[in-house]
Amino acid sequence: MVKINLNYEGSLRVKAEHAPSQKTLITDAPVDNHGKGESFSPTDLLATSLGTCMATIMGIVAERNQIDLKGMEISVEKTMSQDSPRRVAKLDVRFEIPAHVDPENKKLLENAARTCPVAQSISPKIELNVDFHWK
Repeated sequence: MVKINLNYEGSLRVKAEHAPSQKTLITDAPVDNHGKGESFSPTDLLATSLGTCMATIMGIVAERNQIDLKGMEISVEKTMSQDSPRRVAKLDVRFEIPAHVDPENKKLLENAARTCPVAQSISPKIELNVDFHWK
């Protein structure tokens, strides 16, 4: 169990503290939803969580199999719904992987990403597209 402490600071801004490490982050509502857009929005953090979780789980599998993924780049594009209720409608994840990996290990790493805990927790209502580009 991990505790996250939150403090609403006003003006649609929230400060979050990761209790174990005492590291903090700020969220702001996006400009298109009455906010200042000066930091990650809560839905941006959902997209960020997906990309970082996929990379982390791939990293675990890569270390176990002596595969170097250093320099891997991931981009996540979030699309919000145009109808009510406001929600994340689509997440497009693109991997750029500068690694020479055999086909068997590519499949292993791609499966690790697709089955990371965050991916497994995302609503089936969210369209999820994942592209792997091996350089």
